[in-house]
Amino acid sequence: MLSLIQILLLVLDILWFFLIAHVIMSWLINFQVLNVRQQLVGQIWYMLNRILEPIYGPVRRVLPPMSGIDLAPLVVLVGIYAVRIILMNNISAFY
Repeated sequence: MLSLIQILLLVLDILWFFLIAHVIMSWLINFQVLNVRQQLVGQIWYMLNRILEPIYGPVRRVLPPMSGIDLAPLVVLVGIYAVRIILMNNISAFY
């Protein structure tokens, strides 16, 4: 059972990395530092959107409209961190 929790923590860490990369990349695209018409940037942006949109979608449906500000990544980051804290605090129950 401990191995299962460690694998879940690894998946949460990878998801955390993807979320941070998506947020930073969206800022760089909005400030026109990156151009999605470039092939590599476009492919990475498309991949991150395909991975994260199923997670963002339900959160966006629950959140009220904020006039152009997307708080879904922040809510998902806090949720991932909360699940990680819960798993780490209860890991001793699985020894």
